[in-house]
Amino acid sequence: MTAATLTRPASEQTAETPANRKRRRWVFHAVMAPLTLLWVAPMIFVLVLAFRSFDDIAQNGTAAWPSSFTFQGFKTALGTGAMGRALWISIQVTVPAVLLSLLLASWAAYALSRYAVPGRRIILLTMLAGNLLPPQILLIPVSRVMESLGIYDTLVALVAIHVGFGLGFYTFVLHGFMRSIPSELTEAARIDGAGPVQIYARIIMPLCRPSLAALGALATTWIFNDLIWAITVLRTEAKLPVTAALLNLQGGYVSNWNVVAAASVVAAIPTAIVFFAFQRHFVSGLLMGSTK
Repeated sequence: MTAATLTRPASEQTAETPANRKRRRWVFHAVMAPLTLLWVAPMIFVLVLAFRSFDDIAQNGTAAWPSSFTFQGFKTALGTGAMGRALWISIQVTVPAVLLSLLLASWAAYALSRYAVPGRRIILLTMLAGNLLPPQILLIPVSRVMESLGIYDTLVALVAIHVGFGLGFYTFVLHGFMRSIPSELTEAARIDGAGPVQIYARIIMPLCRPSLAALGALATTWIFNDLIWAITVLRTEAKLPVTAALLNLQGGYVSNWNVVAAASVVAAIPTAIVFFAFQRHFVSGLLMGSTK
């Protein structure tokens, strides 16, 4: 039996490709459509519940078809429930924590990837190993450190914790991306008389924009949705961010499902906006450094 009899003609292979591709597409949609509906169903349920009135829910139940449409749940959550204040506090914590984390991580990654720092591999692995520690075993030590520094029960303490615990991962990702940038670019800049600061600001950072956008979206989601560190270092109710305030609101409005659902929607909106705004860079930015 010759190789010609074992191999199909190219014309037959190309003739079958569109049909096979169309069949695979139908199988993919047939499998993914129910899974997508299953994933989205709880979100739709909470959103519909947020716009129903308390009387409608009390009379017909949470799973009944809605017979009312009102913004009263959102008004109560943002007003009496203090979700508006908590949302502003979360923004005050998230924005400086994200910016400071990415700034410090970019400095560290630039130095470790472009200069012969003694023991730089050990430094990088040590920074990354800090993220492998479960936060539960660090709650008491971190709270004691914040008390000794005199910043316990302040937003500064919460920002410092997020910066410290996120710095290792952000540096690791940016280091991988910066190493993929050709060294000829920085060498040419040095020949032209550019210093380290100019190379960092005019060459490295513009090229790292996709990776920074992806890390910014990821850091925003992590920091904004944090609960464990917020309830560890903060005690004053007026200083609690949106996740901790949502936990308190569930205790005070345990039977007002529309208020709790409205507060959940309010808490989810900022991170959803950030994710959809940077979704184009989210996956590509994190993987770009490893594929170049």
